[in-house]
Amino acid sequence: MEPPLTDTTPTNDPADTTPSNPPAETTPVTQPAETAPVAQPPGPQTPDAPPTPVPPGTAMRPVQPPGQHPYRRPPVVPRRPSLLERRWPAPVGGAQPAVLGAVVAAAAIGAVSIPLDRPGVGWLVSVLAGTGALAATVRGAVRSGTTGAPDRTGTAARSRLSAERLLWTVATIGLIGVGTVRAAGWLFVLCVLTAGVTAGLAVTDGRSVRGLLLSGVIVPAAVGRAVPWSVAGVGRGGGRVVGRTAITIAVSVALLVVFGALFASADPAFAHLLDAVVPTLSGAGLARGAFLFPIIGAGLLAAAFLLAAPPDLTGLETAASRRVRRLEWAAPVALLDALFAAFVLVQVTHLFGGSDHVLATSGLTYAEYARGGFWQLLAVSVLTVLVIAAASRWAPRQVRADRVLIRLLLGALALLSLVVVASALFRMDVYQQAYGFTRLRLLVSATELWLGLLFVLVLIAGIRLRAPWLPRLVIGTGVLALMGLAALNPDRLIADRNIDRYFSTQRVDVWYLSQLSADAIPALDRLPESLRHCAVTEIDRDLARHRDGWREANVARAQARRLLAANPLPDAEPDCYVSGSRG
Repeated sequence: MEPPLTDTTPTNDPADTTPSNPPAETTPVTQPAETAPVAQPPGPQTPDAPPTPVPPGTAMRPVQPPGQHPYRRPPVVPRRPSLLERRWPAPVGGAQPAVLGAVVAAAAIGAVSIPLDRPGVGWLVSVLAGTGALAATVRGAVRSGTTGAPDRTGTAARSRLSAERLLWTVATIGLIGVGTVRAAGWLFVLCVLTAGVTAGLAVTDGRSVRGLLLSGVIVPAAVGRAVPWSVAGVGRGGGRVVGRTAITIAVSVALLVVFGALFASADPAFAHLLDAVVPTLSGAGLARGAFLFPIIGAGLLAAAFLLAAPPDLTGLETAASRRVRRLEWAAPVALLDALFAAFVLVQVTHLFGGSDHVLATSGLTYAEYARGGFWQLLAVSVLTVLVIAAASRWAPRQVRADRVLIRLLLGALALLSLVVVASALFRMDVYQQAYGFTRLRLLVSATELWLGLLFVLVLIAGIRLRAPWLPRLVIGTGVLALMGLAALNPDRLIADRNIDRYFSTQRVDVWYLSQLSADAIPALDRLPESLRHCAVTEIDRDLARHRDGWREANVARAQARRLLAANPLPDAEPDCYVSGSRG
């Protein structure tokens, strides 16, 4: 009879199937040390089922929880921000409701105020309203302490209220304000164009040459970025504020219309005042408002976006990547210095000979002496500025000898250029004394004076060979030159000089005087009656055709009307044939 079978424990070797001894004498067999325990699948286990044998030397992979990938995902590499995101990050959140309401109100004021056909106080009213709207943007940024980049603070927002930005803002207001006191359209156009430059600098704070150039590109680009910013602001409550602002404006207009009509019907003098102040509703007026409102609104939104998310324009002006050798720049500049010196020394009698030299030189007229030489010398001045700028950028300055050479050669070139500027101005003065004063001659003379001031600034900058202030000061001096020209009242100055010349030579170009603006009326009153009639008739007709409303109010035109009313022109048509040159 066979003995009873005992319970056996299988080993890790499936080939080993020999029964073990009785339980009392058996030794349990364990798993090898290098093998991992068998991981049991989830769910209920059957106690009678034997465990799955594991081959020797096999490492077990742990069972992953259900739904988890058995392999680890690679780490996410953060995306490097673009140049636009680093230099010009978008502001946090949308536009503040107060900013949107202020922009809408300022755009409405500008659309009603600006006269498109002539200078007037409406331009100044519009720019003051826009400045107030942008002040709300700066105030909101300072109070909230947030700007375009998340890591910026209220201190950075306050830094935008720098003295330099305030100066650019004041310059913008002053340039636009010229239209309130001067009637010359050509002068006001120059002021408006320059005001666009100063306004861009006020909201971008460009400092280097590249920063100043980028300021003219960033402002139009900000219009596109300001649209989603303003839409987000409408979603966060700005739409309600804009709507309430529009309702406030509508209610205010309605109250003024109702009560103004009642007061006008009660008092004829008050009715006359309202006729001069209140704009008339016409198709042309509505079309003008519909045209100006989106343009002004887009410009103010772009400026508000730039103040809320100022671009970083620092560090753009870097040193030249490769400097030229000493001889490569010094030789051309030294030769140019020698040429300038020879021109000044040899031609000293020709440069400053004046009328005596013209009369003593056979076949040489005033036109040949002054007109031709002036334009060439003006070109020389402009090109010299470019030569000095290029040499300053690429000339080496590591050793002391290089720095001394830069100061000597470029300083001599700037000093000799001042002599050329003086000769050009003298030539133009001789020409104007002979043929009269015009707007173009006065304007280019002012430009030549400005170039002379630039050469003085170059001499000052050459002391330390480092002038980060020079690009901004170049624009600042240009603004001051234009403001100085406006303060001189150029049309009246031209008329005064030509009338003084008439009393000494008995020759005057009456036709040219008649093309001047109302600024010249006080000077034209000095002419004899027959010549005054010819010079003033066209200006008087223009003043009669275009009556000034409140938006076209202008100091010069108001003064001209008073003078013409005190000394009216005769009714007969004048005989305006006067011998003379139109210069």
